[in-house]
Amino acid sequence: MLELLLCSLLTILPDYLYRRYRQGKRIGHEITLYSVWFELRYGIVACLMLTVSLITMIFYFHPSTSSATLYYRTVPIMPEVTGRVAEVHVELSAPVKQGDVIFRLDSAKQEASLLTARRKIAETDAAMLAAEADIMKAEGQVQEAKGALQQATDELDVKRELQKRNPGIVPQRDIEKLEVAVAGRQGSLDAATAAKQSAMTRLSSLLPAEKASAEAALAEAQVDLDKTFIRAGVDGRVEQFALRPGDIVNPMIRTAGVLIPEGAGRRALMAGFGQIEAQVMKVGMVAEATCISKPWTIIPMVVTSVQDYIAAGQFRGGEQLLEAQQVVRPGTILVFLEPIYKGGLEGVTPGSSCIANAYTSNHELISSGKIGSFKSFALHVVDATGLVHAMLLRIQALLLPVKTLVLSGH
Repeated sequence: MLELLLCSLLTILPDYLYRRYRQGKRIGHEITLYSVWFELRYGIVACLMLTVSLITMIFYFHPSTSSATLYYRTVPIMPEVTGRVAEVHVELSAPVKQGDVIFRLDSAKQEASLLTARRKIAETDAAMLAAEADIMKAEGQVQEAKGALQQATDELDVKRELQKRNPGIVPQRDIEKLEVAVAGRQGSLDAATAAKQSAMTRLSSLLPAEKASAEAALAEAQVDLDKTFIRAGVDGRVEQFALRPGDIVNPMIRTAGVLIPEGAGRRALMAGFGQIEAQVMKVGMVAEATCISKPWTIIPMVVTSVQDYIAAGQFRGGEQLLEAQQVVRPGTILVFLEPIYKGGLEGVTPGSSCIANAYTSNHELISSGKIGSFKSFALHVVDATGLVHAMLLRIQALLLPVKTLVLSGH
């Protein structure tokens, strides 16, 4: 309507003034309700053409959308294991800090596993003490075997020396017995040495490995026990938390509630603009928005990001071929808008629906002096027509509460 009124001032009104004061035609005489089309046909046709062109230019270079929402992400509250709820530390809706326990599962099995792991470590420590005693015992046996071997060897050497000096003085049978005794003593020494080496290996390698395994089992049992305490990962607020002691929770079936992080939905507004405006939407464009949860307020914003993909065109590989006609509704260009001034979104409820306008600005191109006068004038006109859209947004902001509360059958 505003575009039509503006265009009529530039077309129909001059045509009427020409007919009235130049040709002398009067309303009610030459210009009647039945002769309006014939008398003002040039102005009416020019007005319609200019109106269509103006509306097209305004909506293309200064796009608007009512699909703008202050999205926010929630964190599902769920345990990593299935179990029965033993304790609940928060109500249906309550603020929480990072690390606070929200609820606890029954941990009898995990505590038993933790106790078993601790007993295994204690058992390994006792085995290490026993191994140290075995080493000391083996050392004594080695010394004893060495002494016996040395005694048998010395006696054999004496017998052989006597036999060498005076053959026949020592029976050959005695020398053979001593040789067998020396071999036996050597075997005892080797056995004692091997026993000592085995005890040392057990103390230095086997038992430490068993203790490390027991400590790993203890750490695993502690982790499993910690998993029974479901804590808040971030500062925020728990909502729709109806869990009670005795309930069975399973992370594969459903969540126990939702955690809304602190400050969620306070940073950026996400708006979906038409695909035809993909070449117009640029990072750095000035924008404005008005939201239902904060009526009669215009929030100055700026475009900080423009998504390069249209969500309606995505697909997942499967067993069926993609049918293009299934995409009935054309997708939109997702644009991120952030307030220009700090605290611009204060008072806007996260999740609120909004109306957003973005405005094309050619000021830098015009001031660069790299374009001709005609193109510079045309770009001035394009920038100036953004005022019409700004007025429409303010009218929408004024009428939005009336439309919501009165005309929608509230």
